[in-house]
Amino acid sequence: MIDISFRNAGRTFHRLDVYLICEEDNFKNRDALKKAQNELDIHVGANRQVNESDIETLVYLRAMLKETMRLYPAAPLLQSHQWMEDCTVSGYHVPAGTQLFVNAWKVHHDPKVWQEPCFVIFLLLLLLISLNGRTKKTQAPHQAPVAGGAWPLIGHLHLFGGQEPTHRLLGDMADKYGPIFTMKMGLNRALVVSNWEIAKECFTINDKPFANRPRSMAMDLLGYNFLAIAASPYGNYWRESRKMPTIELLSNNQLQKLKHVRESEVKASIKGLFENCKRSSSHKVSVEMKHWIEGIVLDIIMRIIAGKRYTSQDSSDFQEHATDFFDLFGKFVVSDALPFLRWLDIGGYEKLMKKTAKEFDLVFQGWLDEHKSKRGSSEVKGDEDFMYVMLSLFDDKTKQLPDGDDTDTVIKAICLSLILAASDTTAVTLTWAIALLLNNRDVLEKAQNELDVHVGTNRQVNESDMINLAYLQVVLKETLRLYPAAPLLVPHESIEDCTISGYHVPAGTQLIVNAWKIQRDPGVWEEPCKFLPERFLTKYKDVDLKGQNFEFIPFGSGRRMCPGISFAFQVMPLILASLLHGFDFATPSDAPVDMEEAKSLTYAKATPLEVLLTPRLSASLYD
Repeated sequence: MIDISFRNAGRTFHRLDVYLICEEDNFKNRDALKKAQNELDIHVGANRQVNESDIETLVYLRAMLKETMRLYPAAPLLQSHQWMEDCTVSGYHVPAGTQLFVNAWKVHHDPKVWQEPCFVIFLLLLLLISLNGRTKKTQAPHQAPVAGGAWPLIGHLHLFGGQEPTHRLLGDMADKYGPIFTMKMGLNRALVVSNWEIAKECFTINDKPFANRPRSMAMDLLGYNFLAIAASPYGNYWRESRKMPTIELLSNNQLQKLKHVRESEVKASIKGLFENCKRSSSHKVSVEMKHWIEGIVLDIIMRIIAGKRYTSQDSSDFQEHATDFFDLFGKFVVSDALPFLRWLDIGGYEKLMKKTAKEFDLVFQGWLDEHKSKRGSSEVKGDEDFMYVMLSLFDDKTKQLPDGDDTDTVIKAICLSLILAASDTTAVTLTWAIALLLNNRDVLEKAQNELDVHVGTNRQVNESDMINLAYLQVVLKETLRLYPAAPLLVPHESIEDCTISGYHVPAGTQLIVNAWKIQRDPGVWEEPCKFLPERFLTKYKDVDLKGQNFEFIPFGSGRRMCPGISFAFQVMPLILASLLHGFDFATPSDAPVDMEEAKSLTYAKATPLEVLLTPRLSASLYD
């Protein structure tokens, strides 16, 4: 028995079972097979493969297919019908409600109609086998290893149902299957890369083929129908929408102009901590660090973008919905892997996303309407925020986006992209940095000594000091090596076939680069799992994080690399330096910090980081 299945994944499964007795004595149609192959040799030749344009000339082959469908129709009993009213068929009365079954198989085998109705000419099968033998090498390109354990339909999704963080699970799979392997995420094919040299090949030679993003429900419903920069398909809109913040906000020149915003917000937050210490009888304050850092970062980015402060009273509506918004972005949605299940809304995420997106949009639209009403008035001072800049850009008709999208929607989508990119990832990185310092007191002491030398204890930290704080900078680099905010880089999707590490990668394949695994590779890093900031002052001093050293890519690489890297390295050192300079650190129980990882979109701690802060400067310096 030979069983051939023709499948169109995610739609219809059409199965053709062919039973052939292939012994020479019983198989009587070799002459017909020969005719079909001769026809192919005449019209196609033996120097190329068959093209669809050849089919019109292959009369004998098409006749074979018709004979196949006569003998073995895909639906031997046609789909049943039901009468809506009484009728007469072949002289018989048929009442309403009667079901009709038509036996096409029997009709096709009627000896009164067909001569030799059961004469088997299933040469299509042998023809395919023959053609496969002729073109075996060209039709079976070298594929990357496939991870074991896939289940029908859902593929490897069942492996991700536990509490182990996904980057660690994929890291273990890389140890088993190699630095490049494929897996099935429902109906989606994914290529997992855990080696820096292969990652380099993806982001250099194959940067353009992998410039697209896979589609997801969150990016659709929460990302303004894929208008958010990180979610946008590769093309004109993505290029133009990315260009605006890159030039008008994130360039080194523009960031320098906004230095006063960063410094004033950080100093205000440090002062707030000191005021809380003063109110405490112990002159100490317990702070949940991630929440506190998120507040500062959102104050900075919202002030730059919309002239608002996250922690102020007039942003209470934003605060109310922000947590739900960020949480929903990190949810796994079943229909992203199995789109035909979207109508079930498993987990209720679609309903929640639509509700949250609507509430968030009202906030953004309110900001935008306020900016429109104030434009040109005396209320707008010398420093225009980014919303004013974008409104001015769209006044110039030459700056209209190429796809004709609504201007308001595009502005809101870009602002959302910047807030999302800046907030959670920065807070996650600084939280890990503080946790590592608390568990490595010698490193903490060195960082504070450096601050005392280059800043002193008679003033606060300024952004201009950062260039002198070499040790603090490498503390952050080592934190990003061990705990990249996105341990799995934002997925890419191939827009065309390409070759990676000698393997054929079909168009539509999702690319998952395990930065966490790459940055702990013992073949690259000495003592890769240890927190050793000094490594970036000695052997690895020339390794930077701008996407050109592929053994260290916490912000990604290539044309879809995170554009906010400069902003991140303006904000993170300033916040960390100000904290270390202004306060001594301790844990509430003086016990080591629990470094367990959460299973989340960004690389968060499983438990909140509670830190006891004690002022270490003169009280007058906190004003």
